[in-house]
Amino acid sequence: MKRMYLVPGVLAVAALAACGGGDINIQPSTNVSNSNNTTNSGGGSGPSAECASYTNSGGQTIAGTFDGTNCTYSPAFADAGNNLTVDLTIPALASGGAHIFEGSLFVGETFDTDADLAAAGIAQGGDGPVLTIEAGATLAWQSSQNFLIVNRGSQVFAVGRADAPITFTSTTDLDLTGQNPGPGNGTVGATDVQQWGGIVINGFSITNRCAYTGSVAGGDLATVDCHVDAEGAAGLDESQYGGDVLDDSSGRLEYVVVKHTGATVGNGDELNGISFSGVGSNTIVQNLQVYSTFDDGIEMFGGNFDITNFVALYVRDDSIDIDEGYSGTITNALVIQNEDDGNHCIEADGIGGFSGLTSQAVEDIIAQGINSRPTINNLTCIISPNGAITATHDPGAGWRLREGIFPTINDSQVISFNSAADTTVGNDNYCLRIDNRSQQAALDGDLVLNNIVYACEEQTRGQTFPDGTTTELAFASATGAFATLTGASNPTASADTDLQLLEGAPPYFSIEANAISVDGANPGLTPTTTYIGGIALSITDWTTDWTYGLQDPNRGVALWFE
Repeated sequence: MKRMYLVPGVLAVAALAACGGGDINIQPSTNVSNSNNTTNSGGGSGPSAECASYTNSGGQTIAGTFDGTNCTYSPAFADAGNNLTVDLTIPALASGGAHIFEGSLFVGETFDTDADLAAAGIAQGGDGPVLTIEAGATLAWQSSQNFLIVNRGSQVFAVGRADAPITFTSTTDLDLTGQNPGPGNGTVGATDVQQWGGIVINGFSITNRCAYTGSVAGGDLATVDCHVDAEGAAGLDESQYGGDVLDDSSGRLEYVVVKHTGATVGNGDELNGISFSGVGSNTIVQNLQVYSTFDDGIEMFGGNFDITNFVALYVRDDSIDIDEGYSGTITNALVIQNEDDGNHCIEADGIGGFSGLTSQAVEDIIAQGINSRPTINNLTCIISPNGAITATHDPGAGWRLREGIFPTINDSQVISFNSAADTTVGNDNYCLRIDNRSQQAALDGDLVLNNIVYACEEQTRGQTFPDGTTTELAFASATGAFATLTGASNPTASADTDLQLLEGAPPYFSIEANAISVDGANPGLTPTTTYIGGIALSITDWTTDWTYGLQDPNRGVALWFE
């Protein structure tokens, strides 16, 4: 058994490990309303009503320290090995300040056996403590070694609004004199990364790293002792995910912005913006952005939750990474790489540990329906043709689909913008690549790409399919349109009449499908909507107000291709 306990003997939290469900004492200032609490005035330096607090089993109130603008929480409030084991609400600060954590924030305990989970009474989301974050709140971490974990059984409810998003960032991104966080106010550069770790959310849903009986189609999928180490897991940072609770809930994220992540933590992992590990279908994720992260933007290790309205800006590895049996739906997404960095818009694998499995083991997993089977609707990928010289990970590219993934991608576009492809490593800036078992999936109709526009100088990686004749280009051209490009391209409606895909201003709306021009002609695609891509003028601009980095004044630097 491996549990995360509150460390006994730490000042003011001596008995917290045994509290199991203590009271919460959140008393907002006179400018912050909360129907569940009496309104009191706060002020002055020291523990304050403005900051989040809880009462431990010894009757002690553990609270942040307020400096008139920000609340600071020492490792005695929460840290690795000093996990939060009670419900907690973090309020929005009327001063516009931030909640600053000197240690990590781990919500709930983690367990690596079924017996320990049962003894703790944890079988699904909601059994453990709940972290609630009010609209407009900013949470910031001081150290690159620190990060946020929501353990299995626990939940996070971070529900912002378009006019009051919730921000997770680093203290280098703050103006500690009291202004809202943003590049230029603190010491962080506009596209800096690795300022803190990131977020890990663990659930009880599927990961094909575990062995299952039954099948998804049969409704009898089951597993025992499924406990996979999550990213960052080592020592006091340990956490696990996985199970067979497909309708598990890890909470709700709405109007959330995660910035400047990807630091290497104790076990050597470079964390993502958010790692969703075995997260179930009753988890709600809407209006989510990751901004400037060193590793992946979001990575799904199994699970089956949906995402609606997703933005990834300046991700240095893969903006959307899928693995271990993820089967949710992503609807409306905009990915924009940095000018000289960023790897895939999508890197999607079907089966965890694929290279170490026999062919029969791979087919068994597929027969159970627990290989990755995502659906992606209306995605715009603007990739930079960066190469080996400038890329942090690998050169900029579009979609790599492999290792038994069965995706369905509809009404989307992949665009290499503004510069000629890099040729130093054999022109790696492809739009589409399909590998190994996923090639057979394409031939069998299990890998579906509908109404896709590809605009890259290297259209595909062009590997030969199992029938010996079909190439990626021949397969994909029946369900999409490939632009013929040589050198730099600019697919805005006002630039090149032969290539018209986007309106020429941020956030770069897709133009209507019947007005698209590829190689000087409309390709005649018939999307479910009237447009192809993540966002169009004909619908409500779902990026307005809450996103960071797209438009003035809410950004630190203009998009590189403007």
